Amino acid sequence: MAGFRTLSSGLRALQPGAFGADPSGERMARIRRSPHFKDGVFQNPGGPARTRPSGSTLDFAKVFFDKDTRPRRVPKGTVPVHSTTLADIARPPATGLRLTWMGHSSVLAEIDGRRVLFDPVWGERCSPFSFAGPKRLHPVPLPLAALGPVDVVVISHDHYDHLDMPTIKALAGTDTLFAVPLGVGAHLEHWGVSADRLRELDWHETTKIGGLTLTATPARHFCGRGLRNTQHTLWASWVVAGDGHRIYHSGDTGYFDGFKEIGAEHGPFDATMIQIGAYSDFWPDIHMTPEEGMRAHLDLQGGPEHGPMLPIHWATFNLATHPWADPGEGTLAAARAVGAGVALPRPGEPFEPMAETVPSEPWWRGVALDPAGARAAGEALAGAGIKTVSDAAAVAQADTVSDGGRSAGKGTEDPETLPAS
Repeated sequence: MAGFRTLSSGLRALQPGAFGADPSGERMARIRRSPHFKDGVFQNPGGPARTRPSGSTLDFAKVFFDKDTRPRRVPKGTVPVHSTTLADIARPPATGLRLTWMGHSSVLAEIDGRRVLFDPVWGERCSPFSFAGPKRLHPVPLPLAALGPVDVVVISHDHYDHLDMPTIKALAGTDTLFAVPLGVGAHLEHWGVSADRLRELDWHETTKIGGLTLTATPARHFCGRGLRNTQHTLWASWVVAGDGHRIYHSGDTGYFDGFKEIGAEHGPFDATMIQIGAYSDFWPDIHMTPEEGMRAHLDLQGGPEHGPMLPIHWATFNLATHPWADPGEGTLAAARAVGAGVALPRPGEPFEPMAETVPSEPWWRGVALDPAGARAAGEALAGAGIKTVSDAAAVAQADTVSDGGRSAGKGTEDPETLPAS
């Protein structure tokens, strides 16, 4: 038995710090008391969500290595990033609310005199390793140190493309507070964030920070970072309300009826930030298509007449097999079909959702390979009915590796990678 303990200790020593830490002690006791924790894991709203579609490795390889569609998964040129400067965000927003999409799901929200940073990922890769995993397709719009003081950092869940260890370690040296779903605080404490700066919430729980009310709301997804996926950390969407404005960030989620309930209780919103990328028919329960994202936006808003939708979770990392431009084109088409407002800023471009105009130019078309054909290509693949390998989601993303001690590293130096979830 001593030999097994030595081997186990040696394996733990080889695990990268980016794996974080499992909840324990009172944190684990609180998790077990959660009404959303059952049979040893957190449960999704609307019933179990498929995180590992069935199929064969060969079938998935046919999709992933398809020579006609593979080139469309990355931009053909330089992504037109707006180089955000301190001058862009130094003056207060005229309307009291300003959003700056930093790429993927990272958004700086300036709301009623406070600054909220959602899912900050400044790393070069969303991976536990510096040499492997999904690589950035565009640079960050500005250095993290140039962002200025932040009142609260909000984390939606612990996957690598939303919870980035180097970014958190950098922010740990500031005075900012952190609002995170239940269990995620274990990772942050492991990386140097003191417990008194953590606000760890279950769904429907609320905390107040500097005049803002932050509420963790349900989402339909999953969690995990390391070799052993314990499913002991929660995932969440977030509502942030100030004296005069309220906003919603979806995190990662599949579509479910709960959006209507969130909207009825907390909406309508001056802006929603909705995940519309890294979707697939291969894992439909945990990520939304652009059309589903727009449906979620309307559910949250109670109709198209309220604040605009900011599409997030796309353009920065290649995390699925759909064309790179597909989420942008799909969101634009879905918004036009229902007459809803949608903001389409370049990464790093600040805008005020309550202003008379918001960015609306399809900026991606200048650097996308055949943007007009992107949607058609994606739909053709989906229509072929090809199913992915059952473990492709976990193996491909630089997120979770679970069960059986498979390697935690995914991807190569090529930014082209397999699915995100």
